[in-house]
Amino acid sequence: MTQVMTIARGTVVELIRGRVAWVAASLVVAALVLGAFLQQVALTERSAVQAVLLASVLRLGAAFVVAAFVVTSMSREASDKVTELLLAQPMPRSSYLLGKMAGYAAATVAIAFVFALPLWLFVPAPRAFLWGGSLACELLMVAAVSTFCVLTLTQFLPAFAATAGFYALARSVEAIRALAASPVGGQGGWTDAVVRSSVDGIAILLPSLDRMTLTRWLVESPPPAGEVAAIAVQTLIYVLLIGTAAMFDLYRKNL
Repeated sequence: MTQVMTIARGTVVELIRGRVAWVAASLVVAALVLGAFLQQVALTERSAVQAVLLASVLRLGAAFVVAAFVVTSMSREASDKVTELLLAQPMPRSSYLLGKMAGYAAATVAIAFVFALPLWLFVPAPRAFLWGGSLACELLMVAAVSTFCVLTLTQFLPAFAATAGFYALARSVEAIRALAASPVGGQGGWTDAVVRSSVDGIAILLPSLDRMTLTRWLVESPPPAGEVAAIAVQTLIYVLLIGTAAMFDLYRKNL
């Protein structure tokens, strides 16, 4: 446990001292500037317009920061042989991976609520807090997928591209599913049935990111308790599954 905490603490320190923290801070400041600009151009419901547009920008920016941080951190450690040095120590590989994931989880939660701070200027604090909590769950899955991708693909660009593809597909799979369910002309053949089945299978495997961190929570009604619980359970399941896959891949490697 001491080894896990040491690796996790080092990961958080890396975030604080690295360029990613400056990128995150710059994005938050840019969001505040955008909010001030929108206040000048919006004619009606300024707070609602600001909250909706800022939430969309902040959500995408937070996902980018987390994916970039995880992939950059682990790929740099691999290229500098730091990973091999750590795994050469008298500790199981599981301690290394758990430490990294714990550090990334702590950094991810901090990033989520930092990115939610600008929304407190335009919506009630409880709604911004719930939005930030859902964003933290979403980013935890992004961090887990990034860890798995960089362990599997080893290089920065393929790992980052795979993570971005996962995020984009998980955010849009329900829209793709709706399009596949309505074939052009109203009549579908066997190819349409295959496409629908494939898309349905992909939708079952992927997390429902399109139902998380919704902007309507900020301007309409907050999510019910059941929906919040479903988000938390989904996050736990996917992080455990992806973490298990990453653990299997780490143990099979000959470092």
